[in-house]
Amino acid sequence: MFSTKSKAERTADQAWEYLSSAMSTAGDSATKAASIAGDKGQDWAGEAWRRANAAADALAGRRPGRPWGLLVLTALAGAAVGWAAGAYGRRALAREAAQEEQELAETAVIVTGQG
Repeated sequence: MFSTKSKAERTADQAWEYLSSAMSTAGDSATKAASIAGDKGQDWAGEAWRRANAAADALAGRRPGRPWGLLVLTALAGAAVGWAAGAYGRRALAREAAQEEQELAETAVIVTGQG
């Protein structure tokens, strides 16, 4: 008559049952759609399967993995931008120094001894 499960546990159990049913139905539908639609169907089926697995992992309490590839790519892009900015800065300083040296040479007063 009375259940010892809390409302949250009952809701989680119900969600798990719905998800399990949806995954088995989606698997069958995705296989049929992929065979009919070709490559686009496979893309759609793959995305649906990834989302269903992510939902199952969330219900099971598993956290998603870190996107290491994206993190490494971002770090490499940051290093490349930093290197490019440093190279540009060094060239700008070298140009400025050369320009100042040329201005000094043009305006230099040659002091000769008169006597």
